Amino acid sequence: MNLKRTIFLYMFLLLGVMANGQQSNKTIQVNIHKLFNARPVTTVTNGKLQSWVTGIDGGGKGDGYLTAAAAKLNGDKNAHALPDDPLIPANSSHPAIMLHYTNGDKGNQTRNVAGIDSFSFEVPHKKYSGLYLSLTSSEGASQLHIRLSYTDGSETRDFLLPDYYADIPENDPNISYVVHDQAKWGPGNKMTESDHHNIDVLNIHPDPKRILEKITVSKDNNGYLVFWAATGTTK
Repeated sequence: MNLKRTIFLYMFLLLGVMANGQQSNKTIQVNIHKLFNARPVTTVTNGKLQSWVTGIDGGGKGDGYLTAAAAKLNGDKNAHALPDDPLIPANSSHPAIMLHYTNGDKGNQTRNVAGIDSFSFEVPHKKYSGLYLSLTSSEGASQLHIRLSYTDGSETRDFLLPDYYADIPENDPNISYVVHDQAKWGPGNKMTESDHHNIDVLNIHPDPKRILEKITVSKDNNGYLVFWAATGTTK
């Protein structure tokens, strides 16, 4: 998938005009680029590997993911790599989700958080039937406190995000997979484990009767968090 097509799809989804499957809900890919401080995915740029810099574990120094094209160029056969198309299709657990890497990119792709910290982002002011945060926690689970700010007040909900190696129960009401069973690559893009790692998606269940304005994610000390994307569904 080239960069122009990725930008087109991102803007298309951002405007909320792509239907979620056959449902009446519409999908909004929230713009979170101002939060990005890390690059955990190695891509292919101008025929060469553009390596991950701040990874998904080891406090950002341990490992990263590769796209399928990067894994192929790297000589990894039958690798469990991220799809080259960052638009992850909808399924019964979540809407279509746009991750923020692409072959051809050179910049940051995620927000990475170590220790106690928080970040906030605004969403288009609408009533949401679902708000899905794409996340990974490594070095154990991450306890998250998520504040949902509406036009008429706020509420805080607590979620325990499991380690990205953990299997998610099939009928979990809050957490599912964005991508499942990934390999990971250490410094120098040398594969360190061949499978079983995930990017999870957490539905924080906003009140569908209230207009949502802003999300604040606060993290306790344990775990190393990577925030990949935010996706909303509206009627």
